[in-house]
Amino acid sequence: QVQLVESGGGLVQAGGSLRLSCAASGRTLSTYAMGWFRQAPGKEREFVAAITRYGPNTYYTDSVKGRFTISRDNTKNTVYLQMNSVKPEDTAVYYCAASTGPAGPQYKYQYWGQGTQVTVSS
Repeated sequence: QVQLVESGGGLVQAGGSLRLSCAASGRTLSTYAMGWFRQAPGKEREFVAAITRYGPNTYYTDSVKGRFTISRDNTKNTVYLQMNSVKPEDTAVYYCAASTGPAGPQYKYQYWGQGTQVTVSS
């Protein structure tokens, strides 16, 4: 079983950048496809991005394409989400998740972190 801990969230102005990190422990990260999800107040959790076990295949929801980049460093057991040109609608709690199956929004993710808050001010 893998444990996931997100970091890097905070308050950022619209148009700015933020990089989220997700550190894994307990199992080698390369065992899993990884994803980032987010949940805004009053809304359901939604898929943001995913990456296959060794890359380079990545998947993004349409609203973040061209602005966000998911990457991973299996030697550091860490997954990243680089967020550029952020918008107020990106405000949410961001979660990383691990899947023993394929990457992508349609697959089940078995392990989840506790989340990190991202707030974008206008």
